[in-house]
Amino acid sequence: MRFSIHVKVMFVLAVFLLMLSGSACAGTVERFSDVRWIGGQHLQFGNTLPEVTYRSEAISTFWFNDRVKFDGSETLAASILEAGKNPGLGVRSLHARGITGKDVRVAIIDMPNPRLHPEYRDKFEAYFVTKDFRPQDGDVNMNVYEMHGPAVVSLLVGKESGTAPGAKLYYAATPMWTYGILYLEQALRWIIEENNKLPAVDKIRVVSVSANPDHPLWAEAVAEAKVAGILVLDCRDNDETGIILNGYYDLDDPDDISRFTPGSPKDGMNEIGRNISGSKIFAPAARRSQAEEYDNTGGNRWQYTGDGGISWSIPYAAGILAMGWQVDPTLTNDEIITLLRDTAYLKDGYRIINPVKFIEAIENR
Repeated sequence: MRFSIHVKVMFVLAVFLLMLSGSACAGTVERFSDVRWIGGQHLQFGNTLPEVTYRSEAISTFWFNDRVKFDGSETLAASILEAGKNPGLGVRSLHARGITGKDVRVAIIDMPNPRLHPEYRDKFEAYFVTKDFRPQDGDVNMNVYEMHGPAVVSLLVGKESGTAPGAKLYYAATPMWTYGILYLEQALRWIIEENNKLPAVDKIRVVSVSANPDHPLWAEAVAEAKVAGILVLDCRDNDETGIILNGYYDLDDPDDISRFTPGSPKDGMNEIGRNISGSKIFAPAARRSQAEEYDNTGGNRWQYTGDGGISWSIPYAAGILAMGWQVDPTLTNDEIITLLRDTAYLKDGYRIINPVKFIEAIENR
């Protein structure tokens, strides 16, 4: 990877020291491992590790947070985490022009969120908790947090990592996995109700749902949202709501769209696991950094994802759409999605989201 000369020197020095110690050859953690530090434990796919050993060249593939100490390569790891905060693909150049999704209303349905992280704590317009939430341990306490909610919020409206830091957020907290699918439609109907309270010029435009709720109740709620003028993006395999897929940019030059790769760094296109029609649009997911908080203590913690999936791409794309609606609030859902597709960068037959061309096309309509 090409970082600053200082970082290169640190990288070379770290590899040399590891070779001297022998830790680069034995007891290493494999690439694409989860080595986050949570609750006093290092994790590798949920298993406790007595210490983190690693191959220095693999750091950019890990899932780690700023609690992990990479002995001898702290500077390199910190620079990778910092680089991952950049939405890439020219988004920051649009932010510099004042195109931030300013005042556009967006929504997220995801896991409970402490809402204290400085990356986004002032972004919430409303926060809703679905009824009858039951964590698996039977506790009804809604202070049951995990990494997913904070991550998607920062990728959409985060000050450093978000595509639409100027947007206003409506957040519905609900269980997302297994039994939780029964509550997703309740969350979406709350968003529809909130939308009905808003004046015509301030409607909620898009809902980011990093889940695959293949259920009749969800389909009914999505149909109601469509009637209300709300665009829903989710992980279902269809050409209406499931149009966003995951890929990754090059950390050395995240704004060079020609170096963007569809699919997963680890598994390539095999990870997608669905029919890829011409309607699909790939957006950054892997090699991204997201806000992290697990409790009510606040703080400015971050995590880096070396290999991410569609969960991270959907809020990214929702933010790009919010930027488009800031430029032209009159665009219908069909019109804005058509523009997103038509301006996409084509690589090997795949459509890659192209924020700069997308905004240019809206400005030149």
